[in-house]
Amino acid sequence: MAKGSMITLRAADGHGFGAYKAVPAGTPKGAVVILQEIFGVNSHVQHVCDEYAGDGFVAVAPALFDRVEKNLVLGYAEIGQGREVVGKLTEAMLVADVQAAIDECAKAGQVVPIGYCFGGAIAYLAASKCKNLAGAVDYFGTRTIQYVETMTPSVPVMYHFGLKDKSIPSEGITKIKAAHPSGTYYLYPDADHGFTCDERPQFYDAAATKLAKERTLKFLADVMQ
Repeated sequence: MAKGSMITLRAADGHGFGAYKAVPAGTPKGAVVILQEIFGVNSHVQHVCDEYAGDGFVAVAPALFDRVEKNLVLGYAEIGQGREVVGKLTEAMLVADVQAAIDECAKAGQVVPIGYCFGGAIAYLAASKCKNLAGAVDYFGTRTIQYVETMTPSVPVMYHFGLKDKSIPSEGITKIKAAHPSGTYYLYPDADHGFTCDERPQFYDAAATKLAKERTLKFLADVMQ
């Protein structure tokens, strides 16, 4: 599997920040921006980038927490601190940093952001506010519910939700569907929040992760044509 390394990106407002970048061995099929959970660009996020590089895509994970504290990576028990950090990030900051990652990825072809948890909602934000995207993928993005009230994606979006996820109740999914009926939605009956993270065995669902990844790769192939 391809192994990435840290690089430095610069947003349009001059903010310099870190990002993990993994590159495939051959000619890239395109590129993905991997958007972190609420814990930072940790070993799991880096592993996801490496996996997508192994699938043939350039993968870049921007360190969105760098606006608050450089190189901040939190443990899975530190979700409260993660929420505090997220509370200090404005929509304009997030759009600027994700756009810088998109621009870096665009050198390899068409770009799709793929976000998880906090990053899932940021994928929705990017689909609505960022430029030069082919689509977006939102994995269990709890905060998506807040964004649908004020913005609508301009590119195709695929959604993955676990039906055991108490942070996104069924009425929340219904609200997202109503706001964005053209989206592609997949629901996993036995999956909880964060079901793709194999570093959190209490939530990890290998079967749902495998199926969601297959669907995501098919989506990438479709929108990057």
